[in-house]
Amino acid sequence: MVKLTDTPQNSRNADPNAAVLKSMRRIAQAIEVRSREIARTSGLTIPQLIVMQSIRTLGQVTTQAVSREASMSPATVVAVMDKLEAKGLIERYRSEVDRRVVHTRLTPSGQAALGQAPGLLSRGFEDAFAALPPDRRDVLLDAMADLAEMMTAHMATPRTD
Repeated sequence: MVKLTDTPQNSRNADPNAAVLKSMRRIAQAIEVRSREIARTSGLTIPQLIVMQSIRTLGQVTTQAVSREASMSPATVVAVMDKLEAKGLIERYRSEVDRRVVHTRLTPSGQAALGQAPGLLSRGFEDAFAALPPDRRDVLLDAMADLAEMMTAHMATPRTD
């Protein structure tokens, strides 16, 4: 297993931005490989599984709530839901209280598909992450959250250089 400390110290000190980018590329590549594995075994994409998991977690829910839970834009969630609905894995219906509101729920087929779907992360990652001491996991989770925040900060404020 590759550890975060495997990156040569002088490389990180010489250009820390390049070191961050290289690590993020490796993560992106690993996610892409895992995404292909999941699609091959389940017929579902990672975003589809994330949306389905959010629906399972939240119950009968609105698109806006799924969007927040899944950290995806509402437009992306709608596109994913369209595909899931076409596959018969979710169903959308109007609220009986307010007909303007559309709710979504998993169908029995969707529940079964989600139950049979592989984990979003590889078993090797899950085992290695679980083997870390809880304080180390917390540090990594905090660092990932910070990194995600820094990476998305430009979306609110355009860069001017």
